[in-house]
Amino acid sequence: MNKASFIWMDGEFTPWDEANVHILTHTLHYGNAVFEGTRAYQTKKGLAIFKLHEHTQRLLNSAKITMIQPTFSLEELKKAQVELLRKNDFKNNVYLRPLVYLGYGVMGLYHAKAPVKTAIAAWEWGTYLGEEGLEKGIKVKISSFTRSSNRSTMGKAKAAANYLNSQMAKFEAVECGYEEALLLDDEGFIAEGSGECFFIVRDGVLISPPNDNSLESITQGMVIELAKEANIPVERRRVTRDEAYIADEAFFTGTAAEVTPINSIDGRVIGAGTRGEITKFLQNAYFDVVYGRNPKYENLLTYINP
Repeated sequence: MNKASFIWMDGEFTPWDEANVHILTHTLHYGNAVFEGTRAYQTKKGLAIFKLHEHTQRLLNSAKITMIQPTFSLEELKKAQVELLRKNDFKNNVYLRPLVYLGYGVMGLYHAKAPVKTAIAAWEWGTYLGEEGLEKGIKVKISSFTRSSNRSTMGKAKAAANYLNSQMAKFEAVECGYEEALLLDDEGFIAEGSGECFFIVRDGVLISPPNDNSLESITQGMVIELAKEANIPVERRRVTRDEAYIADEAFFTGTAAEVTPINSIDGRVIGAGTRGEITKFLQNAYFDVVYGRNPKYENLLTYINP
C-alpha cells in the first residue's frame, strides 16, 4: 500500500504510522463497522472526488442499518474528506476509505454502549483489477460460496462483517487461477462479484441483476444512466449462470473496479474473449465523467482546490 502523510481520526489529522487502535477495539472482535470506498481523480482542474455526497450518505445509511450512531454529520464527513486530500497533497488518483467503527470500552455482543469512532484514510491507488484487465478483461470463477442471504445479513449495509464471505470467495477464485469471483444468491441466480456489480450484454441489451441481494452500487447506477443516455436498452432482471456463459459481453462495475471487462467465466469465453464494443463505450463514457471531461456531469465532482 502507498502510504500517505495523514489519516483523519475523529476530527484530528494523525500521522499515518500513528493511526492505531486498541487490541480490544469492539469491531476487531465482533465485526460491526461500516465503511465506504470513494475515488478521487486527477482532472484538468485538479483532484476531484466523484460523488462525494452519495458515498457519504451511503456510509450513514449503513450505520443506521447496523445500529451504529454516527458522531459526525454528513456535511462534517464530506468536509473532512476534502480537507484530508488537501492535507496529503496527492499527485495521482486517490482512493478514500471512510470508516465508522466501535472502539475500546466494552466487550460482549451487546454493542450499543461501545464508543463510536470515525476515521478516514486516503492513499494513491491505481486500477483494482489491473491496467491490462481494463482492456483485455479478466477471468472469473463462479464461487462455491453463496452471497449471504437476506434472511441472515443486511446486504444494503456496506458493513465490515459482510465481507468475510467476499474475502473467502476471492481467495478461492485466485487460488484456482482466476482473477475474480462471481457469487450466486441462495436461489441460484447471480448476485454480484466479491466487491463489484455484474453486467452482461445480449443482443445489444445491457442486463444487470436487481439489488435484492447486493449492495446498492453507486457506480452501477452511473453506468446505467450513461447507457440510457446513449439509447442502449437496459434491463434489470435475474441472470442465471448459464445465461452469463452465453453473453455477448460481460463486465464488472464498482468504485475500485471502475468498469472492468470479463473475458471468461468458468472457462467459457465471453464473446470474442476481450472487451466488447458496448463495454468499451460505457467504460470510456464513465472515465469521461470521473475525469471531468463530460460537462453534463461535472456537478458530480467535488474539486479539492476549486
